[in-house]
Amino acid sequence: MYDELKFSNCNHSKDPIVGCALEGVASVVAGINDVSIIIHSPQGCAATVAAAFDSHEVDFTKRKVGCTRLFETDIILGASEKLKSLIMEADNTFNTKVMFVVGTCAADIIGEDIKGLCDSLQKNIKAKLIPVVAGGFRGNTYDGIDIGLSELLHFIEKNDEKVTNTVNIIAPQGSINPTWWADLKWLKDTLDFLGIRVQTVIPYNTSLEELKEASKASANILLSQDVGYKFCDKMEKLHNVPLILKDIPLPIGLDNTARWLRELGKYFNIEKRVEKLIKQGEELVINILRKRALMIIPRYRNCKIAISADATMGIGLVRMLFNELEMIPEVILIRSNNNESIKILERELEDLGINPKVAFGIDGYQIKEALKSNNIDSVIGSSWEKYMSEEIGIKLAFDSFSPTDRDVYVDRSYMGYDGMLNILEIIGNDWEKAYRSKGIDWEESFK
Repeated sequence: MYDELKFSNCNHSKDPIVGCALEGVASVVAGINDVSIIIHSPQGCAATVAAAFDSHEVDFTKRKVGCTRLFETDIILGASEKLKSLIMEADNTFNTKVMFVVGTCAADIIGEDIKGLCDSLQKNIKAKLIPVVAGGFRGNTYDGIDIGLSELLHFIEKNDEKVTNTVNIIAPQGSINPTWWADLKWLKDTLDFLGIRVQTVIPYNTSLEELKEASKASANILLSQDVGYKFCDKMEKLHNVPLILKDIPLPIGLDNTARWLRELGKYFNIEKRVEKLIKQGEELVINILRKRALMIIPRYRNCKIAISADATMGIGLVRMLFNELEMIPEVILIRSNNNESIKILERELEDLGINPKVAFGIDGYQIKEALKSNNIDSVIGSSWEKYMSEEIGIKLAFDSFSPTDRDVYVDRSYMGYDGMLNILEIIGNDWEKAYRSKGIDWEESFK
């Protein structure tokens, strides 16, 4: 078990670090090709949608986005006609097969009937209209991703015949790795080595045709532990595609990667091939660390660390930091809050025999309070945690996750054996910078 952190004066979020439902819905739609999106909102919400396309690295010329640009008068008097006009114009301009019509907070305030409006317009519109209600009042980014994924179920066709040794990869974007698509590539390369074919990635550069055939896969792999469980449950009930590897942390660090790969090998009956992959990966990590990081364990041993991340990265890091770097996880702060990830973390802590302070669904205020009120030597998180740590007086903070201040030119996976080395390189460099003197008087030195 763990000690659940309690916060006073925190009935309302002081400083949310997780965006709104629109952000989550947009992150799903941005990963589907051949579609357009209409946002019924003030113009500011268009920036949220643009950020989702940025995250998927979709070129500006391939984005088909329209915004009703609601003003004060629209909120007071209503804007149904404005939305109808934009849908018809976008249909003629974009010529996509599918158009997502997304209601935001403003549409909720007006009381706009998005579904009814789409139903009444459909006979005059070439694109299939998909109404989605994604106002921030309805939840955060994680809720929005689940809303967006549920809308994709409409496109998946019934197919009773499964293709052996195939998987769907679900929610690769549900991660705070700044280059999450590198984790997706690691998984694709790993599956290819093991002779497992990827049927459909939902959603990343996914065509509607690929989406239709997702029911042919023999299993689903969820690449996030923050979102996607509801979608995978529906996939199993509607299309008999089971979610595998759902009860263990994702492959972060040596132990977790080996555990995850062995479970994968057991499911597909390819244990020998998996053991070969594990041997190669562990040799890679050990050889590099032996040559270039001889002080790695003495440096980090007994360092009291706080983990502030999403469940996808945060849960996997616990075993890596404790078992492999001999740090002591004192505080674990998880951005999302779902029963599945809570159970996984509980099992991990029980297995490791540690009892840190833990909180789920945290905001910025709670992070700062947790760091202030606990005896912490270092923090692994994003640039937010780094700034908070500096203000509190914690000297050492690792800026590893989104949003990060790092310039990122080369994609870095955090999952698998290369991923562990990538995380260790960031930790190692941040450690050196933290303890490097900033007060050297160079002029005095050369006198």
